[in-house]
Amino acid sequence: MKSNVGNTDKAVRISIAVLLAALYFTGTITGVLGVIALVVAGVFVLTSLVGFCPLYAIFGMSTCPRKTK
Repeated sequence: MKSNVGNTDKAVRISIAVLLAALYFTGTITGVLGVIALVVAGVFVLTSLVGFCPLYAIFGMSTCPRKTK
């Protein structure tokens, strides 16, 4: 797996994950929507830690800085 998630993208994903988790655990988001929010938060954290996003790979995207030679 080639990394396709840049540092800024990782920070944004982690921030959104923390926000979604906070909304769930404070009871602001409940039920099915809450569970979906937790799953999305988990996916964001996982892709941030691994540095690879499968959707970016499918669409040929990358937020990593380009290496110049």
